[in-house]
Amino acid sequence: MSGARERLTDALYGLGWSTVKKLPEPVAVRLGRTVADLAWKRRGKGVLRLEANYARVVPDAGPERLAALSRAGMRSYLRYWMESFRLPAWSAERVRGGFAPKDVHHLTDGLAAGNGVILALPHLANWDLAGAWVTTELQTPFTTVAERLKPETLYDRFVAYREGLGMEVLPHSGGSAFGALARRLRAGGLVCLVADRDLSASGVAVDFFGETARMPAGPALLAQQTGALLLPVTLWYDDSPVMQGRVHPPIEVPASGTRAEKTSVMTQALADAFASGIADHPEDWHMLQRLWLADLEPRRAQDQQGQREQPDEGGTALPGQDRTAPAGGEPS
Repeated sequence: MSGARERLTDALYGLGWSTVKKLPEPVAVRLGRTVADLAWKRRGKGVLRLEANYARVVPDAGPERLAALSRAGMRSYLRYWMESFRLPAWSAERVRGGFAPKDVHHLTDGLAAGNGVILALPHLANWDLAGAWVTTELQTPFTTVAERLKPETLYDRFVAYREGLGMEVLPHSGGSAFGALARRLRAGGLVCLVADRDLSASGVAVDFFGETARMPAGPALLAQQTGALLLPVTLWYDDSPVMQGRVHPPIEVPASGTRAEKTSVMTQALADAFASGIADHPEDWHMLQRLWLADLEPRRAQDQQGQREQPDEGGTALPGQDRTAPAGGEPS
């Protein structure tokens, strides 16, 4: 990303947080839907990638169904952004009433046991809102990890934003994040990681909707090394202003096998839980990037020929499509 584009990106995010949060909620909702529909009509690479990913999730969908899904997906994606820009201005009451998770007892019981809890989520709906609900309704702080963005001022904006919601944000760099997360868990703390996409060499191959993808090893490794409870979480929107969610039952550490074998089994179980939530609400899965290995191979071949992979495909995803997502991979 060029210096000029970095400055523009930073300015646009700053404008979003300073301006959108002041809009009346109905106006913000309409704005998000308008931007989403404009991006969808452009049929850029991001929208086409979203449809290609949905084709894996809904294999019997024809072109019209995939187009409808991608339109709904872009609206869901922009709902995330409108909410995120406005979250710092939400009252505690609005945050508490903005999320209605099911089976929260898995989380509260795990925290009460004192051994630490890892929440692992896919790119579904709005995990920033879910995190704000945890710090507000449950009065429980937690630690997460974010990839560094360029420019540095943009990364600083996201860190300040999440810290303002009550989260501790560690940079996913320098190899120290994994150790810090382990220390928080051994002290009985809560760690939250977005964990449905990992392109690093340490990613674990999983079967995901019938094809091979790679997901982070971090959640499973942390559970093994610290004894913390590993809980998948899925989120979705319905027709109301309230986001829905479910805390899934714990993923157990296998009784036997090598560390790599245990990690593989546990990561596959995470992938299965994610797949169940994504299959039920595909339009709320905001994956505008390549995920399956079959899709990544052509891009890798291009990279070897000197063509650098862009952080998002076609500009319909906002810069940092992971939304500086907490990274679940084990730092190298």
